[in-house]
Parts: sequence; C-alpha cells; structure tokens
Amino acid sequence: MKRLNEDLKTGNFQHIYLLYGEEAYLKKQYKKRFQAAMLPEGDTMNFSYFEGKDVNIAEVIDIAETMPFFAERRFIVMENTGFLKNACPQLADYLKIVPDSTYFLFIENEVDKRGRVYKAIKEKGHITELARQDADTLTKWILGAVKREGKQIAAPTVRYFLEKEGTDMENLQNELEKLFSYTMDKDSITVEDVDAVCTSQIKNKIFDMVDAVALKNQKKALQYYYDLLALKEPPMRILYLMTRQFRILLQTRELMAQGVDRRQIAEKIKVPPFSVGKYQNQAKMFQSKEIEYVLKSAADMEEAVKTGRLLDTLSVELFIMEFSKEKEKK
Repeated sequence: MKRLNEDLKTGNFQHIYLLYGEEAYLKKQYKKRFQAAMLPEGDTMNFSYFEGKDVNIAEVIDIAETMPFFAERRFIVMENTGFLKNACPQLADYLKIVPDSTYFLFIENEVDKRGRVYKAIKEKGHITELARQDADTLTKWILGAVKREGKQIAAPTVRYFLEKEGTDMENLQNELEKLFSYTMDKDSITVEDVDAVCTSQIKNKIFDMVDAVALKNQKKALQYYYDLLALKEPPMRILYLMTRQFRILLQTRELMAQGVDRRQIAEKIKVPPFSVGKYQNQAKMFQSKEIEYVLKSAADMEEAVKTGRLLDTLSVELFIMEFSKEKEKK
C-alpha cells in the first residue's frame, strides 16, 4: 500500500494497477482515490467502468484507444471481471501496448498469478494485494479515526471492539460511525458504549452457540439459533458457520498439541492474536474425535437437506439438539 499512497501523493502514476484480495473496504477506498486523482471532479467523459463476467473486451479496447476528451488522461476501471483468473489473450496482449493517455485500474477478489493477464500487468504496471489487515494495523486505523473525531479510546476498549466486530474494515467503519453518533456529547468511547450500539457479528453468535453446545446448555444453544433465524440468516448458512467453527477448533487442538505458539496459531486459523486464547479455551471443551464426529454429522445433515429428506430449518435444529443434549449417566 505504501507504493499506492506514494503514487497518489506525487501524481506519478503507472498506466496499469491491479488491486486484489479480501479487504473490500480498502479496494473501495483506493478506487475512489484513484478516480479523484486521475480525473477532474465531474469528468464523466473520460471515465469508464466495467463490472462482472460479461465484459466485452473489444469494447474496452475500443474505449482505451480513444483519445481523452479535453483532458490529460482516460481512466478505465474493471472490477470483478474474472480476466485475472480466466485466460484472456486479447487483453493480455493489449496491455503491453496501452496508449500513454490511457490508465487502467483492475479490482479483483482472486487472481491467477500464472495467467497471462497477471503477468502483463506485473510487467507494465503495479500490483497490490489488499488482504485482511492484522490487529496492529486495525488498531492504529481505529485510533486514527477516533482521534480525527476529537475523542479518545483506551487500548483495551479497541481490543474489545475488534473481538466483538471482527476484522472486516467496512463493518468496522459502519460500527465506528454508530459509536461516534452515540458518543456525540462525550470525549471518550468506553466498553459500555460499544455494547450499547455495536451489533455483534454473526460469527460471534456462532461462537457463543458452540460454547452452549460444549456446555450442554441446549436451551441457550437453541435460543442462539432462533435469534439468528429471526435475523433472516438462512439455516444452511448457520450450519456452514457452525461447521467452520468446529473445523477451526479441530485445527486449534492439533496446533496446540504440536506446541505451536499463539502468534502462529493466529496466522493458521486467521484470527487476531489477542483472540487466540478464547479459541484455545473452546477447543479444550471437545475431544478431537468428538469434533470429527460433529463434522461428519453436519455433512450428513447437509446431504439430507439437499436430497429432500429433511427441511433445512428442522435439520439444523436437530443437529444442535443432538450435540447439546446432556450425556446419559451410566
């Protein structure tokens, strides 16, 4: 990102940029910044935007070959077209001879680094991966946003906020806006403020549900399920997220058994380092064989729904009931 920021600051632009990765917020912000830097405000004559899998590459090339209209540059944005995953020889060849007055910005979720288009961009332009940011980076970003609002927030409160809301920057931005509005008449943001206005992510409810399953608290586990249904969360997505959580716990148990430290566990299971402890504690509530059986049962439930033997809502309810019930005493 340092190179992107430097180019935006100096105005010394490459003719082709590729932004890819999971962090949608950063991709959106850089798209806005590049458009503002490349073209005068309100210039729609020299801006073209293409999105989706049905982009006509001949049309793109035709526009790229057109001289800018009373301007220095023509700016073309191509978002989630799939050209960076699927072969497009015509585009790959064209990117090698782009006119000096035309600038491209490609934005993709995934890329194939072996593909000709990727290699052409690497040769002629600049490529940046915008992955999910680590906890330290997000903490600095949040502290900066809070400071610009003329407020203060303690480091433990930032950690609590991240644990509650996750690492998706777009979601964090939305929740920060809610916090700023709620604390309009206050100088500082507290844990109580976070609890008052911030919505826990669905994955946090899933975590709590798995906790309830581990503790054999069937009533609470089912209540979490009904809460998610009330939020219009599809039953099969709930099952998928529960399955994902159990896979993370199985992986955590295996890493703990290998003596892997918390930082490495965080990298492997893709959570902030300060969150690893709660995953380790939850993993200890289950035996590995128990988790493997849960995963097999989840796959069986999914198959039952797909083949029409069970309704989706009922299947997930039965799944939760099965693994949250008290074990029979011998």
